[in-house]
Parts: sequence; structure tokens; C-alpha cells
Amino acid sequence: MIRCGFCGHEYTEEEGIKGCGKCGKPCHSIRCPKCLYENPVEPAVVKKLKEVFGRKS
Repeated sequence: MIRCGFCGHEYTEEEGIKGCGKCGKPCHSIRCPKCLYENPVEPAVVKKLKEVFGRKS
């Protein structure tokens, strides 16, 4: 789960909107489906640590 840094809405990566790509570079952010704030994608290492330690975001 991703928690929006602006509005606090929780959503999955699948529910989020992939970055716009307007800058011409690969985008590493996901927009909140509620407020459209761009949140950074959680690194794979952090995801794995959460799985190992059983912590929720």
C-alpha cells in the first residue's frame, strides 16, 4: 500500500496513476488517484523488508 504524502489516501500501485512522462525521462512516481499528487515509488528493498518484518506502511 502507498500512502499519499499530501492527502493521506492509501492505495495500491495498481490503483495509482503512473507518472506523466512529460519530461522525457522514465518516471519513478505514482499519482494518487484521489488528489493526483505525485508520490515516489517505494524501492524494492523497502518492500522486501516490510514483507520480512511484517510491517504495514
